Amino acid sequence: MFYGRETERKKLNSMFHSKGQMISLIYGRRRIGKSELIKQVLKEADIKSIYYECKQTTEQNNVDSLAELIGEAFDFPKPAFNDMEHLLQFLFKKSEQEPLIFVLDEYPYLRENAKGLDSVLQSVIDNYKDISNIKFIICGSYVDTMKALLAKQNPLYGRIDLTINLKPMDYYDSALFYSVFSDEDKVRLYSVFGGIPYYNRLIDPHKSVRENIIDLIASPGARLENEVSMYLNSEISKITNANEVFEALAKGFSKYKDLLDQSNVSSGPALVDILDKLMRMDVVAKEAPINDENNRKKSGYFISDNLSLFYYKYIFRNISRMNIMDSDIFYDKYIANDFETKYVPKIFENVCKQYLIRQNRKGMMDDIFVKIGKYYYDDPVERKNGEFDIVTLDDNGYIFYEAKFRKEPISESMVQNEIHQVTLTGLECYKYGFFSRSGFVCEQAENRILIPLEELYR
Repeated sequence: MFYGRETERKKLNSMFHSKGQMISLIYGRRRIGKSELIKQVLKEADIKSIYYECKQTTEQNNVDSLAELIGEAFDFPKPAFNDMEHLLQFLFKKSEQEPLIFVLDEYPYLRENAKGLDSVLQSVIDNYKDISNIKFIICGSYVDTMKALLAKQNPLYGRIDLTINLKPMDYYDSALFYSVFSDEDKVRLYSVFGGIPYYNRLIDPHKSVRENIIDLIASPGARLENEVSMYLNSEISKITNANEVFEALAKGFSKYKDLLDQSNVSSGPALVDILDKLMRMDVVAKEAPINDENNRKKSGYFISDNLSLFYYKYIFRNISRMNIMDSDIFYDKYIANDFETKYVPKIFENVCKQYLIRQNRKGMMDDIFVKIGKYYYDDPVERKNGEFDIVTLDDNGYIFYEAKFRKEPISESMVQNEIHQVTLTGLECYKYGFFSRSGFVCEQAENRILIPLEELYR
């Protein structure tokens, strides 16, 4: 089964059925599902296609391997090409007679071993732009390398017709991989495995959430035990700095100054460099309050990849203990309680935010909002400041949302208390929204939005 990616599939199918030559660039982190997306749209297309995954070998070795696929696709003996340029010229010219989809997956591997390949591609694309009917997809996982192809100084600049930066799936599409679980357990699974299709495919529907976590990440030799470190090592040279930053973020530190103090990174520029790198890799994100977006001091960083967050919060610091303990005992001692009472409730806030964004995009909100995020406030009476995690802004003003992932239903006293707390900060809301794992035992009112957990998965 193939789940989600409806928008990306529509874009690619539209490209396939357009006239003339079209060039597409698809990139995103490892395990995000780029190759599976491409293979799926190739299945759906009624056009001849050649899909090739580049290898970390010489240019000629790649040329020879690709030549075999060309022979198979056109039903003739394997052709001989001296280099990648001649092979590309053959395919672009061949597409004059018959439309062709050509995919170079893991392009950075070939680019590394074929000198000047970007320039070669630019030359071929330009020479055949008015006569070829090829749909050419360049795909890769090394984000910095792939983004460099879009830069002004790169030969391919201005020649990419469609760019897809494939992001993690949201909570809803991720849950399609484990649809047999209860809504509560879907939140728990998403809080660990996030929106990465590869991770979600590994979840066993015949095991509990706890068993899946232990088997896949929280036991010696688990399938995903080294996944986070492998991914970081593939993109970052100074992995020690990344580990320091991740540990500080996992402990709850989010402001730049706190990260510099807590992480032991040698200098401010070094911290800026590692944070920028992690953000480009889509494992860390930066968020400013919606009521003060340009204030750098109020901006905060957080781990946006759930598996990385889980790993650095529970596994990385306890790896030596995990390796000498029974897995069930380790889980009970270092994960179970904090996971259920603090970790999952925090991720639930993000799930609720994603729900609101989904509804907003579909035009299903009573009033379409233009901003969503944290709201920063100062409390001069208590001499403190803080943030509300989910606040939206539309033409009528602010709506405050509170998400509760607890066993007890939300009561009238809880609602009144939250509204009172918001009022004290000076945030003027025209409505108050509440998400609840366990339903509500409070009054309905015009200025209240009550959303039970099951509504998020309808």
